[in-house]
Amino acid sequence: MEDVIKLRDIVKNYQVGTQIVRALRKVSLDIKRGEYVAIMGASGSGKSTLMNIIGCLDTPTSGNYQLNDKDVSLMDDDRLAEIRNTEIGFVFQTFNLLPRYSGVGKTKREEIATSHLVNVGLEDRMEHKPNELSGGQRQRVAVARALVNTPSILLADEPTGNLDSKTSEEIMKLFAEIHSHGNTIILVTHEEDIARHAYRIIKLKDGVVEHDYVNPNPIY
Repeated sequence: MEDVIKLRDIVKNYQVGTQIVRALRKVSLDIKRGEYVAIMGASGSGKSTLMNIIGCLDTPTSGNYQLNDKDVSLMDDDRLAEIRNTEIGFVFQTFNLLPRYSGVGKTKREEIATSHLVNVGLEDRMEHKPNELSGGQRQRVAVARALVNTPSILLADEPTGNLDSKTSEEIMKLFAEIHSHGNTIILVTHEEDIARHAYRIIKLKDGVVEHDYVNPNPIY
């Protein structure tokens, strides 16, 4: 399989007062198309910084990042926004649902929305507003929304963080189903039991990759 992500010697430093925080220290890794990867780490490990760079929400201090053979390391904000809209689907811990969605004609918008809501098992909730849905239903909507533009990558940031254990398992089964259709999934989590659903686990510590291994027994 071809690489969808290539990171080489990624460094990210932040200025905090008079201190320099070295969030990432020459991180290099490849992720192939169709992989299911979990990025793990404790608070301060660099996993959120790495997620932001992979998701084109931030740029590295130095190093090279290629996404689908496009060098995004030095792109300006407008180009990064374009990449985010076309290449990456985001699923966040806090759902980030809006009552309306714009930018597409009404008929086409309804057609796309209906198709993806059916795919995540919410055909009977299409007329409900976000505040009328349970946490698990909201996260399913968030997954459906993330898939609307058929992105190269589904990037999920602590997607079960606000859910109970039963609902978390339902959401992870949904990710497994999406992965079975060939989607690339990158899951960012601090929870070991959630990471074990992935086929590959990358553990960060103090801004470097501590472990990168194939999960021999992923949870289905």
